[in-house]
Amino acid sequence: MAERNFRELLENQWEQDKFLCVGLDSDFEKVPEAARPPAGGGVGETIVSFNRAIIDATKDLVCAFKPNSAFYESHGDEGWKALRETIQYINEVAPDVPVILDAKRGDIANTNAAYTASTFDHLRADAVTVQPYLGGEPLAPFFARKDKGVIVLCHTSNPGAGEIQNLMVEGKLLYKVIAHLAATKWNDNGNCCVMVGATYPQELSEVREIVGDMPILTAGIGVQDGDLKKTVQAGKDRRGRGFIINASRSVIFASNGKDFAEVARKKATELHGAITNAL
Repeated sequence: MAERNFRELLENQWEQDKFLCVGLDSDFEKVPEAARPPAGGGVGETIVSFNRAIIDATKDLVCAFKPNSAFYESHGDEGWKALRETIQYINEVAPDVPVILDAKRGDIANTNAAYTASTFDHLRADAVTVQPYLGGEPLAPFFARKDKGVIVLCHTSNPGAGEIQNLMVEGKLLYKVIAHLAATKWNDNGNCCVMVGATYPQELSEVREIVGDMPILTAGIGVQDGDLKKTVQAGKDRRGRGFIINASRSVIFASNGKDFAEVARKKATELHGAITNAL
C-alpha cells in the first residue's frame, strides 16, 4: 500500500479553503441514543456508528479529522478496534482527508519506534501529536517517517499551560525554544508541525513568526472559548493558510437528539464559514 503524504493531503484541503479539523473525541457516555446500534451492540460498535455519522456529515467541510486516543484506549480492546475502524472508514469515504491521531506520544527512542509502528502502520494515521520533554533525539523514529506529520506540543490550550511552557530558558520562554527547535533542528524531513492553543492568540502569533510557513494545529475553539477571529489572524502564514483549527465537543455533541449528525454538520458549516470570513 502506497504511503499517504500528510503535508500533500493537507495542502490540497487548504487549496479549497478548508481549515477546520473535527476532533473525534467520542466519549461513549455522551453518544446520543439515536446513534447507538440496536440492542446487543457493544461500546466499540456504538462509537464507530456515531463516528461514521459524524464523518459522513462533515467530511466535505474539513481539512482533517482528529481522533483523541484516550476516548478509545479507555475501553480496552473494543476501543482500540473502534479507533482502527474509524480511521479505516475515513480512508475509505474521505481518502483525501488526513487523519491526525491525538495521542501526545513521547518516550525514549526504542519505545517511540513502537509507538510509530502502532500509529502509522497498525492504525494508519497520517499524523500524530508528540510531546518534546525528552528532547528531539528520541523523537527520531517519528521524524524518520517522511510522509507522516509529527505535531510537536508547543503551547497548549489549558489554563495551566504556562507553569512549564512559560519557564525561561537562557533568556527565552520555553515554548519559543520548542518552536525554534521544531522549525530548524527537528525538521530535516520537512514533516514537523507544532500545536498551539487557540486560547493563547498572542503566543500563537509569536510562534507563527518563529516557524514561518510550518503547519500549526490549534485547539480550544468552542467549549474552551478560544477567539476564532484572533486565532485565524494570529495563526495564518504568509499565504493566508498554514493552520488546522480543531473543534471537537462543540461539533460532535452539538445535539443529543435524533438530529445529532445534521446539527453537527450545521455547526461545522458555521465554523467553516467563520474561518474563511476571518482570513
